[in-house]
Amino acid sequence: MKIASACLSIIGFLGILAAPAMSQTPAPAVDKQKQQESSPLYRVTVVARTTKAINYRHLSGPTEIDFRGTVLLPFSKGQARVESRKGAIRIQAQFDKLERATRFGPEFLTYVLWAVSPEGRADNLGEVLVEGSKSKLDVTAQLQAFALIVTAEPYFAVTQPSEVVVLENIVRPDTLGSVEEMDAKFDLLQRGQYTFVQGNSQLAAVDSRTPFGLLEARNAVQIAKAAGAEQYASDSFHKAFQLLQQAEGSLAHKGDKKQIEMSAREAVQTAEDARAITVKRREEERLTQERAAAAEREAKAKAQAAAAERATLQAQQTADRAAREKAEAETARAAALVQQQAAQAAAAQASRDRVAAEAARASAMAQQQVALAAADQASREKAQAEAARASAQADAEKARKAAEQAESEKTDLRAKLLAQLNTILQTRDSARGLIVNMSDVLFDTGSYTLKPGAREKLAKISGIVLAHPGLSLQIEGHTDSVGSDEYNRQLSDRRAGSVQEFLVQQGVAAGSVTAIGFGKMEPVASNETSEGRQLNRRVELVVNGADIGRTAGGSQTSRQ
Repeated sequence: MKIASACLSIIGFLGILAAPAMSQTPAPAVDKQKQQESSPLYRVTVVARTTKAINYRHLSGPTEIDFRGTVLLPFSKGQARVESRKGAIRIQAQFDKLERATRFGPEFLTYVLWAVSPEGRADNLGEVLVEGSKSKLDVTAQLQAFALIVTAEPYFAVTQPSEVVVLENIVRPDTLGSVEEMDAKFDLLQRGQYTFVQGNSQLAAVDSRTPFGLLEARNAVQIAKAAGAEQYASDSFHKAFQLLQQAEGSLAHKGDKKQIEMSAREAVQTAEDARAITVKRREEERLTQERAAAAEREAKAKAQAAAAERATLQAQQTADRAAREKAEAETARAAALVQQQAAQAAAAQASRDRVAAEAARASAMAQQQVALAAADQASREKAQAEAARASAQADAEKARKAAEQAESEKTDLRAKLLAQLNTILQTRDSARGLIVNMSDVLFDTGSYTLKPGAREKLAKISGIVLAHPGLSLQIEGHTDSVGSDEYNRQLSDRRAGSVQEFLVQQGVAAGSVTAIGFGKMEPVASNETSEGRQLNRRVELVVNGADIGRTAGGSQTSRQ
């Protein structure tokens, strides 16, 4: 059988305990407490390594592989018999010269065997229980092509490998199968979440008289508690805690060891479920807070608009009142003129009696002066009213122009961003925002690894986004209809995740970038033709933000 040489990159970690030596002088209680609240219990140093991924798909009979210790356990070793069976691969492994997992940190109690696919998927095959320095394991794997590694873990039910890799498979000269050509990074293997413990979260102490399963249960419950499971997954956490208490009680009363082990293992699995639920719900809580903040900003903008409208209405009311006062002043002036005419008539009629006429004339002159004073007062009030109306109109015009200018700046910025993005990748404007289309050719076939050309274009896009901190991006992965729904969903999700991770590496704020895969659910063309399927295989970057006039997060029914 033809064997092609290839490498799968992984990362081993050298654990270095930071606890003080036994011979050192103990610090005061207060200093010790501060140290526990602010310092990690240990540190790790990264060491890069390589291993082989073997394809056992066409294996006609059993074959042998070896295990080699990493720099963490350089003297450990092992071998495995691998046999392809219908629907699964059987692995019979045995290991030698293993040491206690606690040497890498108090949170590590056991070892787990993992099958790692060329795409970075890691499956927990089973717990490696050490007796003395040896261990045996008989398990099956659902993958066809994979590498085998052994990691130190806090308990057996973990769903992601930790960074403490102690053993890896190596290809023997007589190993059957094909060694696949690969170019994968370690970040395809998600890092463990158990390697940093702070504050008063004390992990379970190792006691040789305590059943091993109970030690793992204590560890799992403590890790779930430190993650916040009491708040975010209280039902699952309390169930795990009760199972742990049940096992502790049985141990205290010297109960059946098998029953203690069963309760402890169920507590481990339940605690891991609670921790996973907590991680998911904390992420949902963060998204809810971001949406609430956006709603608060929108409400504030509406309140400011309402205040401007009220100011305009008050100015109009002031102008109306000035108009009424002007009309009243005109009426008073007309009445004064009528009175003046009556006085002159009285003076003419009183010409026969000079004294009476002079008195009447004096009276008329006095009335005229009063009328003129009233007219002057009305004229001044009219001028004041006109000035108030002009001021209100000027304020309203100023507010209108400011709003128009702000909207114009958003429109100009949106058009500028559209033109800039179009010079890099095909971009269109929509109600959801500016949608940048990354075609399928920017990824390796069936993979989510970015090609160099794609990285170059994304680097340019990140430069544009960094120049406008108010922008946010939603990265959406899509596929054609070839393959299962789960495969297409995972592929689209991972392609979107690759783009998200690269943009964050380029300096784009992680909080402003989200990623989601839709699989084949949203085609833009018919999947009946190869041209249509190529159009459907894409990753879209939805660029949005208040700075360009719209906010991100449109509903599914409004997608264009």
